Amino acid sequence: MNKTRVRIRVKICGITREEDAKAAVESGADAIGLVFYSKSPRYVDLTSAHKIVCAVGPFVTVVGLFVNASIDQVNEVIDAVGLDLLQFHGDEDEAYCAQFHKPYIKAIRMSPGLDVKDVMADYPSARGFLFDAWNKDKYGGTGETFEWQRLSGLDEIPYVLAGGLNPDNIGEAVATARPYAVDVSGGVEVSPGVKSSELIQQFIDGVNVN
Repeated sequence: MNKTRVRIRVKICGITREEDAKAAVESGADAIGLVFYSKSPRYVDLTSAHKIVCAVGPFVTVVGLFVNASIDQVNEVIDAVGLDLLQFHGDEDEAYCAQFHKPYIKAIRMSPGLDVKDVMADYPSARGFLFDAWNKDKYGGTGETFEWQRLSGLDEIPYVLAGGLNPDNIGEAVATARPYAVDVSGGVEVSPGVKSSELIQQFIDGVNVN
């Protein structure tokens, strides 16, 4: 008997423009990501974020990405923008992540020697986990990959694969890791924060051939 093929979800992160959000949706993206980390070249202000949310329609998940943000900042964004899911990409602990009464995913940077399951156990209320490349100076957005084989044995966990993905390597990435979802930002850009509709479509087509 053939194993049922499970569709891999796609999140296009680092959206800064309404037209890029629309291009992502038209290409079949399941979610878009808005970055509320001021040090990122993909940072988006509240006014722009709200306009982007209004542009994507009701059946696309809008994810807000935060890095060691203050409690007040997260609450302000939730109230002003209308997020469906929170993504914590810094050093936030379980108590911090759970206090906003919103579903969240926790990003885990794959540092050398990291015990993935031990870290995951520290966040029992997480809706899922996102695995990204590790860089001692950056909280993501490095354009680097990691050894996808390190995620073997996590089949029962709804995890998101990120880190250096692009239209050229996405086929190999999903074939190796078989994640619940994939997350791309710089791999579908012509410059930081400016997406290419052609690259978005190529990326999603690459996901769907597996």
